[in-house]
Amino acid sequence: MTLSMSRLTIVVLCFFVAACSSTSEKFKEIEQTPTLSQNSRVKGSIDSQYDQSTIIGEAEKHFGKGAEGVATAIEKVFSDLGKPNGYIVGQEGSGSFIVGLKAGDGTLVHAIEGSREVHWIGPSIGLETGGNFSRVFALVYNLYDTEELFERFPAVEGNAYVIGGLSLSYHQRDDIVVVPIRLGVGLRLGANVNYIKFSKDRTYNPF
Repeated sequence: MTLSMSRLTIVVLCFFVAACSSTSEKFKEIEQTPTLSQNSRVKGSIDSQYDQSTIIGEAEKHFGKGAEGVATAIEKVFSDLGKPNGYIVGQEGSGSFIVGLKAGDGTLVHAIEGSREVHWIGPSIGLETGGNFSRVFALVYNLYDTEELFERFPAVEGNAYVIGGLSLSYHQRDDIVVVPIRLGVGLRLGANVNYIKFSKDRTYNPF
């Protein structure tokens, strides 16, 4: 069940304070930042993929019809990676004071396996303070077994953008790529999201 906004604010803003003391050591253990390449483009049959018009329609339902930049952001991802075989619809809360956290939950919709609940969390480093809420719509590529989503996905170096009122970033583990598109109050690109960790159950431990 999706967290209420007020509860998510309290939990996230409290947890990042506790995370500050151990974050510097933990970051040393993070995998080497991947680089997006042509090998990341989706593989598989047309029947197991979502076309661009379907994804734009689902994103507009989530963000609201007419949300600035939705079609443009999705067109960019399709240009980079082609058709996804899954997508995630959810919401996310975040807070930062040099070291911060993003935590969210939602539903993974997979072209073959159907829908299932997912949760995610990840540390970020930035100079801003404060918190925000975002609606999140993520495109998922090369996910042929949904169990393989429940890992840590490092950010792809040099692949974070702001388009209209949206931000998008690329995260990759092996061939699987996840591209979260965010729309929300207080949204900012200044914070560096190092990775996203997906889980089956809600957790507030990003490591």
